[in-house]
Amino acid sequence: MAADDDDCERMTPSRRAVLGAASALFAWSYMPKFAHAAAGSRDSRFLLVVLRGALDGLSAVPPLGDPGYAELREGIALAKDGPEAALPLDGFFYLHPAMPNLARLYAGGQAAIVHASATGYRERSHFDGQDVLESGQGGPGKTDSGWLNRLIASLPPGEAVSRHGALGVGVVPPLVVRGEAPVLGWAPPRMARAGADLVQRLGDLYGERDPGLALVLKRAIETELIATRQGAEQPRGGGGPDSADGMKRIAEGAARLVGAEDGPRIAALAFEGWDTHANEGGAKGRLANLLGGLDGALATFESGLKPVWKDTVVMVVTEFGRTARVNGTVGTDHGTGTVAFLVGGAVRGKRMIADWPGLKPEQLHEQRDLRPTTDIRAVAKGVVADLFGLSGPVLAEKVFPGTGGLLPMQGLVV
Repeated sequence: MAADDDDCERMTPSRRAVLGAASALFAWSYMPKFAHAAAGSRDSRFLLVVLRGALDGLSAVPPLGDPGYAELREGIALAKDGPEAALPLDGFFYLHPAMPNLARLYAGGQAAIVHASATGYRERSHFDGQDVLESGQGGPGKTDSGWLNRLIASLPPGEAVSRHGALGVGVVPPLVVRGEAPVLGWAPPRMARAGADLVQRLGDLYGERDPGLALVLKRAIETELIATRQGAEQPRGGGGPDSADGMKRIAEGAARLVGAEDGPRIAALAFEGWDTHANEGGAKGRLANLLGGLDGALATFESGLKPVWKDTVVMVVTEFGRTARVNGTVGTDHGTGTVAFLVGGAVRGKRMIADWPGLKPEQLHEQRDLRPTTDIRAVAKGVVADLFGLSGPVLAEKVFPGTGGLLPMQGLVV
């Protein structure tokens, strides 16, 4: 395996990351000013799903109309015909057969796909790629806050979004929601929890000795009460965020919280396991199983958010793509360009958004990767501008600082 891929199997959070997450998660001293939203205004929901490990966009959404595709994808190439045929989108692009729900949403005008997309990051470290993706900055290590958190801090007055802040799903909330603005934390229960008497005793103890910690506990209990009331409490056990069962459980909990009348309107969560260096598989196999899990999660979001689905956008992103050519272990290494998905009743769908660069050797990035032609930050800017009414200057200066020349992509939301 190449040296630039050495961090693949060591993506567990460091102590610094955990401590940073904890301090960001419980930074309750900052509370944005809010007022009642204008009568009749959209009560938008936005969920960001990060696929950790780098999704192979050429397998998820294969460009079967490109004459260079089949040769590059030897051993894992999908086909237009046969019992495991890819699902047609527009005659040039197809969808992996493990994603019939996404195909249905696309055909119904509730999904759009952005191909040959990436952030401005061009190296091959998972950690740095995820840092750039979630911080919204031009490079890694520039900030400890995420762009979704800064978005909340920049929102115009609006009671629901400002008061409830963002939901960070997972034991360690994603960087994209960390920062000064309020964050609620939730993770699917996997073990027995402390009894109510112990929680009460801790509350009394913290109230006497550490008011800040007492406030943290109070807000955590409030979040759990919302989850319980909405039915987000599930039986212990089950798969992790790299399995179909785990993805479904995470999606169910997030949908119940975000769909609640008094719940957060913005959420970020992560699915893992997308680092397909070996035995990636074609129509069936490792990647197909992951894509099937993601497809099931999208259907779960749709059903769980049904009352507010018309005002919802689910955005699925990953830190970078994978090499265009298959490697010697029938997998793909760290690449550049990939795909992003926009799903929801608020999406202006049934569209492939792509300035296709081609797959000839001279058209590839560094002669190995799908060349990115769309900056995913422009897509994110366009979505949140339409959903939450943020202006271009606010997006460029506060939410995605240093991207003033990168205009929001328009027409993504109905």
